Amino acid sequence: CEVEEPPQIEVKDILGIDLGIVNIAADSDGETHSGGQVNGLRKRHARLRARLQAKGTRAAHRLLKKSSGKEKRFARHTNHCISKVLVAKAKGTKRAIALEDLQGIRSRLTVRKPQRRQQHSWAFAQLRAFIEYKARLIGVPVVVVDPRNTSRACPRCGMVDKHNRLSQARFQCCTCGFAGPADIVAATNIRERGRAAVNRPDFSPAPGGVG
Repeated sequence: CEVEEPPQIEVKDILGIDLGIVNIAADSDGETHSGGQVNGLRKRHARLRARLQAKGTRAAHRLLKKSSGKEKRFARHTNHCISKVLVAKAKGTKRAIALEDLQGIRSRLTVRKPQRRQQHSWAFAQLRAFIEYKARLIGVPVVVVDPRNTSRACPRCGMVDKHNRLSQARFQCCTCGFAGPADIVAATNIRERGRAAVNRPDFSPAPGGVG
């Protein structure tokens, strides 16, 4: 038998969510979920893998497999906890969730050399899938928006410039001077694009799903 979808909540606004490296997720309310613990674990495991691969023994191979499994389980648990908090916030405040389209997200993210392994190993798709799944279960709509320039556009004046991004963590508009944490600025821009999407006459998200 088919599982009946829950009714959508009455949506009054949008919660924008930006996925990143230093902060795994940041929302348009200004709340962040740090990736420090996850990235610290990954660095330790990377050093362990390098030592074990250098040995090349059967025992080292077994330890490599065990280490990889532990890392994946920890990342999955972290994604589960973060997605649960974000979806609960959206429902509690009667908001839909806006996320970036992840198609090609890794090629669009600019990171320093030490962060490249974190970029390619972090489960962006898994976190987004968890958010979508949990949102669907409780009737929270999810809106997917174009990710281009979300971290370079000023939410105050609209100016897009690569120089607005002072660093990985900091944003300051070259035109109007607006400044703030780069991931919060991106989440704010994602929220505004989500608002524009739901206000279109042709917008019709699936019940509890993705528009």
